[in-house]
Amino acid sequence: MAHSLSAKKRDRQNTKRHSHNLWRKTQIKTAVKAFEVAVHDGKKEEAATLLSTAFQKLDRVADGGTIHKKTASRKKSRLAKRLNKMAAAKA
Repeated sequence: MAHSLSAKKRDRQNTKRHSHNLWRKTQIKTAVKAFEVAVHDGKKEEAATLLSTAFQKLDRVADGGTIHKKTASRKKSRLAKRLNKMAAAKA
């Protein structure tokens, strides 16, 4: 338990940031899951729009510092690879 005022404030800040970061990560997971469902169902146009949404969310979260920029880049690369693989299978 924190005793000094600054330690108590730091505890409040950490709790607030933790909950906000969890919310941001949930947003990413939801966007990625929606994209994966569209890919699994074979909906190419819907998957392309959902991919763009997922890219935006990943970039925004990486800019905020919740996840590392290279982690976001790696996730984006893997998602794009899945869309391209689906498009190649359909053609």
